[in-house]
Order: sequence, then structure tokens, then C-alpha cells
Amino acid sequence: MSDTTGLVIATHGRHYQVEMADGSVRHCFPRGKRAAAAAVGDQVRISLQGQTEGAIEAVLPRRNLLYRSDAQRSKQFAANLDQLLLVVATVPSFSDDLLGRTLVAAHSADIAPLIVLNKIDQLAALPEARRRLAPLADLGVPVIEVSAHDAEQARERLIPHLAGRASILLGQSGMGKSTLLNALVPEANAATREHSEALDAGRHTTTSTRLYHLPAESSGGTVIDSPGFQGFGLQHLSDSEVTHGFPEFTDPTRDCRFYNCSHRHEPGCGVLAALQEGRISPERHALYQRILDENKAGERY
Repeated sequence: MSDTTGLVIATHGRHYQVEMADGSVRHCFPRGKRAAAAAVGDQVRISLQGQTEGAIEAVLPRRNLLYRSDAQRSKQFAANLDQLLLVVATVPSFSDDLLGRTLVAAHSADIAPLIVLNKIDQLAALPEARRRLAPLADLGVPVIEVSAHDAEQARERLIPHLAGRASILLGQSGMGKSTLLNALVPEANAATREHSEALDAGRHTTTSTRLYHLPAESSGGTVIDSPGFQGFGLQHLSDSEVTHGFPEFTDPTRDCRFYNCSHRHEPGCGVLAALQEGRISPERHALYQRILDENKAGERY
């Protein structure tokens, strides 16, 4: 039995698939609590067992970890990411609140976000979706428009942003994430399902997190697919990390009178001044306050 390192490419409960340097994949289980914290995208040290199995002994140092958490539980998405592709759609309607929270998680972990507006062939709903995304585009978040059913178009528009980078596809259920993955990585053959029009909500089609290698023209890029979600708690973030998740606050905070300003009610607050002057949107500041309130309430449980 010998130790070696590999890349976690899939997780499901306590079962992991680890890709070795030669491209082979071993089915692994964690040995100890620290090893059980491995996420897709992690480099891990494993002890080989037989021809196809192994035990994860340790998770090697990571650059970042993207996850969500609330009072009940936390959910890891992936580690060592360069970029988050947040998939929304013209139909069913997406949640501005969840979209904003996901962007906060990305910015707080210093992961570059990119919004993918899918289903642009739904022409009647396209103008409203564009209107709702415009304030985020104004903040510098790129918005790429695609129709995942037009695989060639989707690849043409997205591959340049994925080349040589470690990216994750993330979004609410029903946004067409699996169809988009199939366009980018045809061999993934991810399951797709039409959303429920009666509920105006999507059905979960992905049950585990998995990393895929993109085609050769992507210069070694990888993309991680993760289950859709209908909630995004950020209780693992400190107040300062939440503030860091709102990049439009960065310059105004330099004008705050108090070093420990909460940017909610203090006199001489640069953020509140920017809010009053229209340089920060009321919706974004309201989201900031909701997250802080939820995190404070979570500390009591």
C-alpha cells in the first residue's frame, strides 16, 4: 500500500471519485474527519487499496472553497475555483435574492462571477430578464446570453471564458443547467427535465457534484456541475466577509467615519452616503442587511 495524490472529481455522501495522474479513477472513502471535508476540485492524498479503490488521508491546501450554510446545515459546492458561472433563465423566473446571495458568496471567496442568461429563444420573456440583470452588469459582472438547446452557439459564446480555468455551473433548479453542460461537454450526457410550468419552478435533475474536463480547445479547462438549489444561506460569513461580498461598497467604506462601521445606521457612513446619492442600489443594500440579520439570528441557535 502506498500514498499518492489525486483530484476529487465527484462526491456523493461519503463516496468520492478521485482522478489519478494517469487519468484512471479510484473509488475512495475518507479516513478521519478532516479527510471527510474533501470537496470536488480538491487535491487529496490517498492510500491505494487494491486496483480501483483508495482511502483519502488528507486534503491538500486549497485556494478557496465555495459553499452555503444556514442554521441547520452547510453544503459544499467545490474548491480551487477560478470562476463561477451563475445560470439563470428567461423562464422559469429566477430569484433576484438567490442571484444576489450567490454573487456575495463568489465575491467573498474571491471567485470571479459570470452570469449566463439561458433560454434567450423565449423572446417574450427576454426583455424583462435583461432589465433585471442590467444593474448587476453595471457592477461589472459579465452577462453572456445563450440558448443551451443551440449547442454550437452556447459553446461559441462560453468556451472563450472557460479556457484554461476551473469553473462551476451553479443555479436554481430549472434554469437549464444540465442542458448547458451537455452542450459544453457532450459526453457528460447529463439528465435533463422540463421545468414544471404549473409551479414556475424547476425540478432537481442533478443529485451529485461532478467535475468534467472540457474538450481540447478549452486549453485544459474544467467545469463542475452541482445540484440546483432553492435557498442560499451565508451564515458561515463574518460581517466583514459579507461586506467584501458587495464590491460596490469597497470605495465608499474608505469614507466611513468609524473603523467598525456596520454601514446600516452610523453617522458619517460612506456606504449610506453612496446609497443616498444613488451610487449603491437600495435593493443591494437591503440584501446586505437581510444577510446580516439572518446571520445574527443564526448565532442564537
